[in-house]
Amino acid sequence: MRFVLWGRYCDNALEKRTPFREQHLAGLRQQQQDGLLITLGPTTDSRLVFGIYEADSQEQVETLLHGDIYWLEGIWVELAVHPWIQAL
Repeated sequence: MRFVLWGRYCDNALEKRTPFREQHLAGLRQQQQDGLLITLGPTTDSRLVFGIYEADSQEQVETLLHGDIYWLEGIWVELAVHPWIQAL
C-alpha cells in the first residue's frame, strides 16, 4: 500500500535541525534502500514536510516517522499519515 505523509516543522527548523541532519538523511536513505520511502522533503518555505511511502501498513510508516531523529528532537512537530490511492 502507498501512504502520504504531511507534517509540520518547528519554528526556526533550518537552524534547529543542523546537529541532527546527517542522522536524519542517513535514516531516509536506508528507508529508500529498503524500498519503503519513495520520496520525502520540505516545502520551499521549510514549514511543511511531504512524503510518499510504500509499506505493509500505516502503523509501519508511523513507527518509522516517530523513530526519526527529527521527531524525537522536536524538529517535526506534527505528522499525519494517510492511505493513498495512486490514480495515475
